[in-house]
Amino acid sequence: MDAMALRQSLDEIFDQALVHHGYTDYLRDYELIVYATADPRTGVEPAYLRCLFRYCVEARCTSSVSAEGWRTSLDDRLIDHETGKDLDGFVWGVKAHRLCPGAELLAESETTRRWERAVGIDFHEVSIETEAHRLRLVFSDLQVSEVPAGYTPFRADG
Repeated sequence: MDAMALRQSLDEIFDQALVHHGYTDYLRDYELIVYATADPRTGVEPAYLRCLFRYCVEARCTSSVSAEGWRTSLDDRLIDHETGKDLDGFVWGVKAHRLCPGAELLAESETTRRWERAVGIDFHEVSIETEAHRLRLVFSDLQVSEVPAGYTPFRADG
């Protein structure tokens, strides 16, 4: 996947709602499930998008909530929106996080070059930030597709 197409795909999820992220059940690819909406005047219907980062050799997730934010957000009532919405602290139970400032394709790095030499295919590195998490992914390809409401990344058969 070339850098221009990759940047365009990442730009399309800017400021949308991230509802899930993690490795797929087969553990090779990393996925983001995004609830994408547009101004109602456009007539574009909301949709759930699956951003599949294929051949994801590195995935790092850290908190973007400050230490002070964590200190004031340890109350378990904050993991449910209804019980936490009137409390002081970060309400974890919102079920989605805004992709803002969003995703940024990083310049080629020693990490991507090392993986390219070792595996024999191109790799990219992306930084993704939400209100609660910072993700750093090293992967080879990105596929974006629509998934139905209620999509679960885990198969029922286990």
